[in-house]
Amino acid sequence: MSLDELVLLIQRLLDRAIRRLRLGRAPLPGGRRFLIVQIDGLSQSVFEQGLAEGRLPFVRRLLTRHGYRMEPMAVGLPSSTPAFQLSAMYGVRPDIPGFHYHDKRRRSDVYFPRGGDAAWVEHTQADGRRGILEGGSAYGCVFTGGAVNNLWSFAMLKRPTAQGVVRAFSAVVVLAWVVVKASMLTIIELARAVLRVVANPVGETRRGWKWLAIKVGVSVWVRQLFTLAVARDLYAGVPAIYVNYLDYDVFAYDLYVLSDHGQLHCIPYVQLLGRGLERVLIEEFFEPAGAHVVSPEAPHGRRLARGIKATRSRRAPGMWQRFVNYLEQDFPSLLGELPEAHEHDGVRVIGAGPNAFVYFLETADALGLEWIDQRWPGLADDISRSRGVGFVLVRSASGPVCITQGKRHRLDRNDAGPFGARPDRSAVLTYVRDLMAMPSAGDLVIYGHDSPDGNVSYVAEIGAHAGPSTDELYTFVVCRRDIELPRPITHPVELYPHFLGYRAA
Repeated sequence: MSLDELVLLIQRLLDRAIRRLRLGRAPLPGGRRFLIVQIDGLSQSVFEQGLAEGRLPFVRRLLTRHGYRMEPMAVGLPSSTPAFQLSAMYGVRPDIPGFHYHDKRRRSDVYFPRGGDAAWVEHTQADGRRGILEGGSAYGCVFTGGAVNNLWSFAMLKRPTAQGVVRAFSAVVVLAWVVVKASMLTIIELARAVLRVVANPVGETRRGWKWLAIKVGVSVWVRQLFTLAVARDLYAGVPAIYVNYLDYDVFAYDLYVLSDHGQLHCIPYVQLLGRGLERVLIEEFFEPAGAHVVSPEAPHGRRLARGIKATRSRRAPGMWQRFVNYLEQDFPSLLGELPEAHEHDGVRVIGAGPNAFVYFLETADALGLEWIDQRWPGLADDISRSRGVGFVLVRSASGPVCITQGKRHRLDRNDAGPFGARPDRSAVLTYVRDLMAMPSAGDLVIYGHDSPDGNVSYVAEIGAHAGPSTDELYTFVVCRRDIELPRPITHPVELYPHFLGYRAA
């Protein structure tokens, strides 16, 4: 018996005692159960390459020896984790245009790492619907999916329920073993890092300590916690489990290995211009000298800002201005701002990945090209010609319009714009229409795909997702050959009836 198995045996005995005192009866024996293992950000093409190169030995064994198959899947727009999981867990078409966006009706940003935002989205968009994880566990997910063991999700991690905390920390033996085991593995990783610095001081110094911290935190601590916690749930017979990674052989459950989206290699925008897109747009398009908006409410244009507004708009004295610029760049929360977001005179810009959003805050309604052209003539065209911009999407009375390098495309059968040469252009145009139908999508939606500077991300990342490239849109599901899935899978919402069927079995 391995140490992991001994720890799980002791934990099972403790679970029985705790269950009698606090958590109720154990799950009933029998019945169909499933385990979903999500590999974040792995496209179908990279997955197939990994299989061919022998980098996925566990999944390869499933496919070659244990009767599993791979089913292609398209994830729609945006190709991001929150949109994927809300669709799959609750069977809804989400109003989630990005990982960070602004809700004009709520008059507030939605930023999923911030405490309460994921819970608010789940409550407002999935209220009253049955989640596929009802009575089960969620680890590393954005939403709970109805799971009762849900502490380790974005929706509950910063605002947990009492029941969630009790269920999480009832695994005291597992948690203690994770601390011991992960501490030992951390020491090993730190020793390897020292050896790498000695062997290649320039390269390792360039990667910096943040890379090492992320590797230790995610690859060691989070992986060990989730793996052992899920193993505990499997032995306990929990009916439904959703986790980001697991490498235990499990045969008492229907195992699904899937990916929520792929990734696209990108250049961070800040490397091109030295500033974030949110600052470039505000400073160059919405507050240049002499520029003004003409409207009945502001017939004389802009008025000069004073005090802190002058400081935030870069018109304060030099030393103080540089200090505030430093705070805004590295510590935006100190000034009440979120990362990659900036607002000026009723215009809010958010960088969310390879996508960015521009919101005109005069009204809570989504605004179309006709309004923007009247208020800001030529603005959408000029932004599309900017460095690091691939195309701009905007609503109009006749449907979504795509603007590339100043040219407007109506995105119909005769003019598919930048997607015209793609064999899947019909599907891509459908996904674009779905995206622009989301009330929370920006009045202008900017993508860095295929810009003159290459593929660009508006946050500090080189592996980006949320866009319409084939590497982002197309992923996979691995399951047993005798399991019937919808074919083809054109959107994660189609997975919901399948997994909800386990409740009726």
